[in-house]
Amino acid sequence: MITDSLLRVSEDQAVTTTAVSTNTVDLSVARDMGEGKTLYMNFALTEAFANGTSVTFEVITSASANLGTPTVIGSSTTLATAALTLGKNIVVTLNPDIAGKGQRYLGARYTVVGTMNAGKVTADIVETIGDGQKYYASGFTVV
Repeated sequence: MITDSLLRVSEDQAVTTTAVSTNTVDLSVARDMGEGKTLYMNFALTEAFANGTSVTFEVITSASANLGTPTVIGSSTTLATAALTLGKNIVVTLNPDIAGKGQRYLGARYTVVGTMNAGKVTADIVETIGDGQKYYASGFTVV
């Protein structure tokens, strides 16, 4: 997975309540980022979440730079706090805006249930995802 600082919407962003990403990607004009080659947003947890109940990670677009009145174009399942450990990656696909023309700004939203005391996220738009955490049984040959 190759990242680009211009496509980073959160960098070690503390997430204790529902919030949008601290940064946005300005697409310069309204466009549908889900159309064409599949893109993903990788949410990397740089600090484990504590307390609270759950978090949903969403990819959003908006006509305004502050990501007000967003449109959700991709979403994770609702993840329990116990599953949100340091080093975990959550990957969400940027889905096409069917019959729409897209919007100018792209970012993320973190929907928190309960009150978190800790939890940080770095979120990047990427073209490929890497899962370097495959484990195989001893003596098993991968061809």
